[in-house]
Amino acid sequence: MTDQYFGITDTGKERQNNEDAFIARQGAENRFIIACVIDGVGGYAGGEVAAGLAREAILKRLEKPSGDVISMIIDCFELANERIIEQKQLNKEYAQMSCVSTLALADIANNQFYYAHVGDTRLYLLRDNSLVKISHDQSFVGFLEESGRLSEEEAMNHPKRNEINKALGFESHLGKNTDYIETGQSPFLSGDMLLLCSDGLTDMLGSAEITAILTKEVPLKQKGKELIDAANRNGGKDNVTVVLVHNDKVPQQHAATAIKQREPASPEPIGWASGQPTRDDEAEPPVPKSNKGIIAVLSVLALIFLASTVYLYLQSKEQDIIPGKQPIVVVSKPADPLQLKLQKAVDNLKGNVLILSDTAYKTPIIINDAIRINRDSLLIKAKGHIVFQSDSGYTGAAIKLSAKCKSIVLDSLSFVNFNTGISLANNAVELKNVRFVNCKQSLQNELAFADKKYISGKLPYLVIKADSLPVSNKK
Repeated sequence: MTDQYFGITDTGKERQNNEDAFIARQGAENRFIIACVIDGVGGYAGGEVAAGLAREAILKRLEKPSGDVISMIIDCFELANERIIEQKQLNKEYAQMSCVSTLALADIANNQFYYAHVGDTRLYLLRDNSLVKISHDQSFVGFLEESGRLSEEEAMNHPKRNEINKALGFESHLGKNTDYIETGQSPFLSGDMLLLCSDGLTDMLGSAEITAILTKEVPLKQKGKELIDAANRNGGKDNVTVVLVHNDKVPQQHAATAIKQREPASPEPIGWASGQPTRDDEAEPPVPKSNKGIIAVLSVLALIFLASTVYLYLQSKEQDIIPGKQPIVVVSKPADPLQLKLQKAVDNLKGNVLILSDTAYKTPIIINDAIRINRDSLLIKAKGHIVFQSDSGYTGAAIKLSAKCKSIVLDSLSFVNFNTGISLANNAVELKNVRFVNCKQSLQNELAFADKKYISGKLPYLVIKADSLPVSNKK
């Protein structure tokens, strides 16, 4: 396990100083690999100072790990934020400084990683040669790209790509603002790789180019240098920082093993799959004929018990030991505060009209559990345009209507990256200016029939004035 992590930073081709910082080391009492990228906000004096203060605060907090991991990494960012604000108040020259950062703690022994994120640095997971973006850009252009309004190439070249909505040093007491720091955790399996990087990399390289370098059969150090070199070849317009973490454990088939036991009166040793041959020079005393049946029965029962135990163990470990059977990336994280806010607004609404303002929902509403509507009638209308986006690994619907719903109108909403956009139990929905982006099916109508009774007649269907919506009726 000698090639587990590597970090590198470079000034780039156009900047005079490097406002990036990074961490790539074993830490937190050797429980985790600490991986962190920090980008001092460019254009202001002190970006480099802010990045240094954040790095120092994070390492200080992790010297003595305590509490659950997510709370601990939130503490890291809160402490970094307070250090930066304190310094801004002491030195007017640094009054506008701040930084953005992504921090990950990789627990290779237990195949897990945890992360916290603020701003537009990024966290990716490479699994089975596929690159998955884990963090969400907290920026105007990031919002446009994740909502499907901009392609990756358009976002990379957008004039406002460096404008950010959140950073460490923007406001104090982050702990009171529960939606400020993005956090999460995910399995980190054998062969997986984490990439943390500043926007100096992703503004210069697309995901395909990054994947091509990460999947090369070369050491992490060479991969990191190749990413930096490629960004500089493409222009190197900003500081470029890369941190890589690799779960280099090799999946192995677990052979059935057992300790060979001998009865004092056994005629010959019982050979099990222990990998150790029976020695020919071990003399065995004779066994009375009456004991052979008992010994044979006990041996068979022991073998059956061992085989059952090993089979159940292998089944539980199958995803990690069989190449090609790695599970889908599932990031377990708390519900998005905007999702909770919307569900509460629906549940507590007095009347039948709910107006959603894009000033209150500035970023996509990340869905990891369906917004449930259980009322006779409701109009949800967006001022501006509100985006629902599926969380990593979520396979359910964005909105689920109960059988109680009779007239539900959705106006000016977008649904991005869902298996199912809207699930309903009848023909209760009407759509106006609604868009589905990268959704396997936009609507799913679930029909329920009385148990054990014959059904006659045509099935109900949906009539919706929209363009090319994939709709399914599910019995």
